[in-house]
Amino acid sequence: MNWNQIEGNWEQFKGKVQTQWGKLTDDDLDVIKGNRRQLAGRLQERYGKAEDDAEREIDSWLSRH
Repeated sequence: MNWNQIEGNWEQFKGKVQTQWGKLTDDDLDVIKGNRRQLAGRLQERYGKAEDDAEREIDSWLSRH
């Protein structure tokens, strides 16, 4: 799966994203709206991750879906 598919079907993927990263709120998911950079930024904020770590987590998650 690629990020364009997730972005295009964000409403369907919101639950999966929230399952993976439980600290993300519904408001966070509404702001992200499928934007990968927004997701990485929110992961950095909520989990105190470095940008590279957040990107690696997203890549890892993406490879499983």
